[in-house]
Amino acid sequence: MDTDVQLTERDPSPAPDQGPEQGSRFARFTARLAGLRHRPVTLLALCLAFVLLLSAFVAQPFLIPSSSMENTLQIGDRVLVNKLAYRFGTEPARGDVVVFDGTGSFVHREQGENPVTGLLRATGAALGLARPAETDYVKRVIGIGGDHVTCCDERGRIEVNGEAVREGYLHPGDAPSSVAFNIVVPEGKLWVMGDHRARSSDSRDHLGDPGGGTVPVDRVIGRADLITWPVSRWRSLSAPIPAAAGSRG
Repeated sequence: MDTDVQLTERDPSPAPDQGPEQGSRFARFTARLAGLRHRPVTLLALCLAFVLLLSAFVAQPFLIPSSSMENTLQIGDRVLVNKLAYRFGTEPARGDVVVFDGTGSFVHREQGENPVTGLLRATGAALGLARPAETDYVKRVIGIGGDHVTCCDERGRIEVNGEAVREGYLHPGDAPSSVAFNIVVPEGKLWVMGDHRARSSDSRDHLGDPGGGTVPVDRVIGRADLITWPVSRWRSLSAPIPAAAGSRG
């Protein structure tokens, strides 16, 4: 006896939302990704390129090279620098820990470096594996454009717009400053200082230089938001504002 068997044939046409050309492109892309498993050097190069792009435009690990920000930051710490923090109209605020290029404010001479050595160092610095450029600094913002910053009042405290600065982040045993100063920060500039005042070369040391020790806002690379290494020191760097926002002038 013959038995009729009904077979259901699968429609060979592509799904409605995926035309033949789109499906072909996706298949080729998937095949290329799968092929990278057998080419580790290419895969490593692509990963490195992605990390460098991320470091250049979004967030960069930064190796702390000195003791000028102790105890907040210690030598060898890696901090994550948020490069988008001031990209969309927001400007540095009092209390922010910022990384900036000191060329023209803290550094007034050409920094000679072998091109090959410079490229290797820059790559290592972008990955947080090497010391940053000698022109890069990390400091805390004490005064912003228009602020009147003075040192010191009768109790030895820095004042911003006539109000004493509350500096709980200072290195134990340090005075707010051993150098007297009285400056109105120009618009578009910052007055910056290290938390370890006895070991920090900061705005105070450049009072006689062009700009009077202030740093242009457009030289700020980004805001240090997080200690990422070592793991035991993992924490946010958000800090209380050093002084209340009094009237400027």
